[in-house]
Amino acid sequence: MTHIRKRYYHKKKKPTELPANDQPVVSSTVIPNPVPAVTTQTVKPVQERRPVVKEIRKETQLQPRVMHSNQTISVIIPLLNEEESLNELTLSLEKVFAQMKCNYEVIFVDDGSTDKSFLKIREISRRNNKIHCIKLRRNYGKSAALSKGFRAAKGSIIITMDADLQDDPSEIPEMVKILNSGFDLVSGWKKVRYDPFIKKHTSKLFNFVTSKLSGIKLHDFNCGLKAYKKEVIRSLRIYGEMHRYIPALAFMSGFKVTEKPVKHHARKYGVTKFGASRFVNGFLDLLTVVFTNKYIKRPLHFFGSLGIITSLMGFVVTLYLALLKFIENKPLSDRPLFLVGIFLIIVGVQFLSLGLIAEMITKSNIKDDDILVEQTF
Repeated sequence: MTHIRKRYYHKKKKPTELPANDQPVVSSTVIPNPVPAVTTQTVKPVQERRPVVKEIRKETQLQPRVMHSNQTISVIIPLLNEEESLNELTLSLEKVFAQMKCNYEVIFVDDGSTDKSFLKIREISRRNNKIHCIKLRRNYGKSAALSKGFRAAKGSIIITMDADLQDDPSEIPEMVKILNSGFDLVSGWKKVRYDPFIKKHTSKLFNFVTSKLSGIKLHDFNCGLKAYKKEVIRSLRIYGEMHRYIPALAFMSGFKVTEKPVKHHARKYGVTKFGASRFVNGFLDLLTVVFTNKYIKRPLHFFGSLGIITSLMGFVVTLYLALLKFIENKPLSDRPLFLVGIFLIIVGVQFLSLGLIAEMITKSNIKDDDILVEQTF
């Protein structure tokens, strides 16, 4: 049987003939030159745009909205004999709220004015039904006027300001924005003040002492321009001259408090309604604020501390005199310091006794109504 072998023939490729300089000739139709240029021009702008888009998104996320759709602003303005400034003040407020495009109300609290302030507000109210007035029978003070305004306010954000045109309504949008960023109270700071020399420098001393005793550092506790969330004013009891310490009271209650520099204008009409007695009354009210907020539920911590310190001083004095008696044999009967030591020990024991009695009264009447809950889940 014969085997037939098949032969396969491969066509050999002829080598490319090179020119005399031995360099290959490349045709321009195989690798066109415009391709790399087109590629770089289309990719480069996309790489440049990406970080710009990220930055814009980041900025929009960090910037809080000025107002939420369900928020209403209530402006509370206590006043005493300010009829000349009321028209200008209400026009400024209307202009600000027209720009904000939000629901609002303005509540004037006439604290026993003897001029035509109430009649002026009634006239303004006929033109704008969002402006209201509460007239008190006599002058009760700014704290009482604010308290009445707080009760009547229907808004979720409360703004307080004075009626003498020294507070600028144009600060309201920025203060509302700070509230919506996570704070509960924004206090104005009159960084550049147009007040008399004595008032300006006594206020610095007042703010320094209040900061040290209350534990919150603010430059201007007594600025009339403030912004609150409604939860803050519901939890505070304002009486006497406590309006100066609203930021300290809110801070001690656990609310988030901050301050913002605001514009301050010189008084245009009338004169200031506060005399020199406000400094004495203010200091006494500061002691009330600190004591009632820190020691109202634990009076023995306050009186007991005073008693221990006083008794310890008396004990050191009497021990010193006793050592002199036994070492140098000096008589104690003619030493006034011996009487001082005995007096300090007796006063210290009385402080401790007073603290124990106050503690028993507190334990029998303790309630948890003033324990504020922020949120639950």
